[in-house]
Amino acid sequence: MSRPVLYMLPGLLCDEAVFAAQIAALSDVCDVRVPSFRGLDSFDAMAQAVLADAPPRFSVAGFSMGGRVAFRLASIAMDRIERFCAFDTGVIPASEAELPKRQALVDIANRDGMAALAAAWLPPMLHETRRNDIAFTAPLTEMVMRFSPLDHEKQIRALINRPDMRPVLAQIKCPTLIACGRQDGFSPPADHEAIAAAISGARLEIVENSGHFLPVEQPDALNKALLQWLAIPQA
Repeated sequence: MSRPVLYMLPGLLCDEAVFAAQIAALSDVCDVRVPSFRGLDSFDAMAQAVLADAPPRFSVAGFSMGGRVAFRLASIAMDRIERFCAFDTGVIPASEAELPKRQALVDIANRDGMAALAAAWLPPMLHETRRNDIAFTAPLTEMVMRFSPLDHEKQIRALINRPDMRPVLAQIKCPTLIACGRQDGFSPPADHEAIAAAISGARLEIVENSGHFLPVEQPDALNKALLQWLAIPQA
């Protein structure tokens, strides 16, 4: 019997490295796959990339931008999803106030390169105790630098053109986990409380001492929640 398949969907400028701890913890119980969203500029394209690879039934756990892709997957292929998880993410469209902030980061990457982008973008995303921890931030910077300014610009295009996913929430009927770092100032706990409340039976996990990068800031807590979610019996 084949093992269940779990797609871990990466966030903006993230690859499989952001899920290293989850891959190590979960690979005994499922086939963990991390798709690449490099070069794609819409959530539709990202969702279709997952579906093109996926078996008839699979589970999905999306981080940040990847969480938004997970909601898009739920909107077009809910019948194929066995379990649903999204963390440090959101469901509302881009606001007018968001657009210049996104453009400023695109300008930094195009003008000064990806190392400069990482220096400007990563620290505010992290818990305050990690922002100046070079040993902690160096691998994240290296991950960002594996992408090009064009990769970044295309993913930003996907983010600013994202659809409103709130109507999808009531359609999610499978075992669901919604998680967030307590100190995530970019995708705050209140947003996740609203998401979980709109999904029947969803479990909400707010993890202490974590900013936006929950899978690397508090990997053990996230892994524990994911293993419990994977153990929920199917209806």
